[in-house]
Order: sequence, then C-alpha cells, then structure tokens
Amino acid sequence: MAPSKTKSDVENKEKEILSSIIVGYTSDIQTLEQENKLLRESLNNLKRELEKFQQPPLLVAEIKDVLDDNVLIKLNNGNEFYVGLGPDIKGVSPGDSVLVEQKNLTVLRKIPVSKSFNVEKYVIIEQPKVSWSDVGGLDEQAEAIKEVIELPLKKPALFKKMGIQPPKGILLYGPPGTGKTLLAKAVASSTDSTFIEVVGSELVQKFIGEGAKLIKEIFQLARERAPSIIFIDEIDALASRRVDVGTSGEREVQRTFMQLLAEIDGFKPLGDVKIIGCTNRKDILDPAVVRPGRLDRLIEIPNPDIDGILEILKIHTSKMSLDKRLDLKKIARLMDGFSGAEIKAVCTEAGYFAIRKNRSKVSEADFRHAVSKVKQEEFLEGKDYMRMFG
Repeated sequence: MAPSKTKSDVENKEKEILSSIIVGYTSDIQTLEQENKLLRESLNNLKRELEKFQQPPLLVAEIKDVLDDNVLIKLNNGNEFYVGLGPDIKGVSPGDSVLVEQKNLTVLRKIPVSKSFNVEKYVIIEQPKVSWSDVGGLDEQAEAIKEVIELPLKKPALFKKMGIQPPKGILLYGPPGTGKTLLAKAVASSTDSTFIEVVGSELVQKFIGEGAKLIKEIFQLARERAPSIIFIDEIDALASRRVDVGTSGEREVQRTFMQLLAEIDGFKPLGDVKIIGCTNRKDILDPAVVRPGRLDRLIEIPNPDIDGILEILKIHTSKMSLDKRLDLKKIARLMDGFSGAEIKAVCTEAGYFAIRKNRSKVSEADFRHAVSKVKQEEFLEGKDYMRMFG
C-alpha cells in the first residue's frame, strides 16, 4: 500500500504550482507591456505623420524691407506684400529668406543662409589633383596664369610691399579642347585652393532675380572657402554684349550679368578669391567684363605647335604600353593642327586598335589608324605614308 502524502508535501506542491502560475502571469504581463509600448510608439508616429499631412505647406519668400514690426516680402512669382512677423521670429533683415504662412503670409521663421538656396546644386566644388606637369605645350600661358593667380595667393606680402593690387581675374579664350579648364585646375591645385566650377548658362534662372541671387551666393561661398578660384566656363552665355531691346529673358540675363559685375568689382572685397573666365567666343563678350579691374588679363590658349603636340603626346602616352620601334615625333607630325583634346582622343583610339587585335603593345600603325579616325580621313597606307612622313 502506497504511503499517504503528508500535509507539508501537499503545501509544498501547492506553493510550486502557485509559483509557476505567478511566474507565467508575470511573463505574460511583461510581454503585454512591451507590445503595448510598441503599439503606443506606432500610434504616436502615425499621429505625427497625420499632422504633417494636415499642415498646409509654407511659402518661401525674401525680405525686401523691414518697417517697424512689419516687413515687405517678395514671393518667387515677383509679387510683393506688406505682412506681419510671427511671435518667435527676430532679427530679420533685407535679403533674408524666410518661410511664410499661405493664407495671411505671416513670417514664421528664417531660413539659414546655407539652406536658403542650394547653391551647391549648380557648382562643382573640389580640390583638383592636376599638376603643372600634366599641362603640355602651354608654357607661356602657364607662366601668365601663375603671375596673376598663383603669385598673389602664395605671396601677398610682395604686393603689399609694392603698394599695388593684383588683378582679380583672367579670361582664357581660344578654340575648344585647347586646355583652358586644365590650366584652371592646375593653378587651383598648385595654390591648394577650392575650385568652384560653374557653367555660364546655368547661372540664368527661370524666375526674375534668381540668377542674380545665385551669383551672390556663389561668391559668398567662395569667400567662406577662401583661398578659392571661381571658374566660369562658357562665360559668353552670360556676359555677351548687351543690346538696347530684347525679350524678357534677355533682360533677365542682363540683370544676372550686372550682378556678376557688381560682385567682381563691388563694395565687398574679394580677398583670396580669384575668377577665371573661359570662352570660345571672345568676340561677343561685353566690354564691361574685360575692362581693367575685372577680367583684365586676356590670355589666348591656341592649338599647340609641333613641339607642343609632341609634349602633350608624351604626357598622354606616359602610362601606355608602346612598341619600342614607335617614333612619337612622326606621330606628332601627323597631328599638325590638332587640339589637346584631339591628341588625347588619338591616344585612346590607338589603344582601342591594339585591344581589338589582342596585342599588349600599341604600334605605329595603331596611331596612324587613330589619327585618320580622329581626322575622319582615309587611312594612309605604306608608300603614301612614307612619302609624306617618312
């Protein structure tokens, strides 16, 4: 017969059962609390998202004038309004960008300068890695650029001692592909300057005043990151000769151009900011931009001569695997009248001809094929080649 359970055994068993039940309930409560917390967070996030959708969008405006406790604002469409300031906004001044409420246009808050106009969308900011050794056939032009741009940034004390102000900028002009941008990058690299590259056509904006504002903020950005070089490519798109009559678009281009002139030769000193303009059409530029005190150093960048072609050819073939029998002087004579960009294209095409024939070395025939392709002429074979260039 089995022994009967004692009272203490029963009590211990009841305690164990009760303890396991309590532990189970505690675990369930903790799980429910965690789930409840997650649900509350999700609900709050959904409420915030709903509030965002319910809030009307704010308009961006510019402060034109401050009058007592009110201000005169200008919207992007050109309309101006006399409105009040919100309770939490202070310290606004003409030229500031602000956010206004849609219905009554009350100014709610000020936009920081760095966010009022995303100027970095329109410019390329970099520290170039191009050295003077990467530039060939332009020794005279390189010396002129060093004199105007590099020397004042590296040795400003020389100009203070002489009591003269160095030129503010230069204009590089010449046929396409002759190395104007390369020269600008080389001088920026040699002076350890920030290189701000912008295309003239992108400075012309759709709405009235936006182009002038973009010019203003580009120069402000250049001053903040000085020493810096502003390189304006295709400046003729902005600085062409002004006419008395024209469309509203042409008048807006002129307004943007006048802002550029004001920034170059205005009240605010440029300091360690230099301007390099670049164009293929010097003949259509307005005289105001190239007068003394602005872009007064005009440097022509022509197509290289035979010696310059050979120098550029050596630069572009320095890392190529060439046939030992290749005579670069003969190839240079074939490319008389070529620009620097065309010489680079010849080297690239010569490499392609070698790759197509599964060769590891680039031969003279590859270069002759490449020259003919770039010239878009018939390839010179055997005797004809030797008669002309042998």
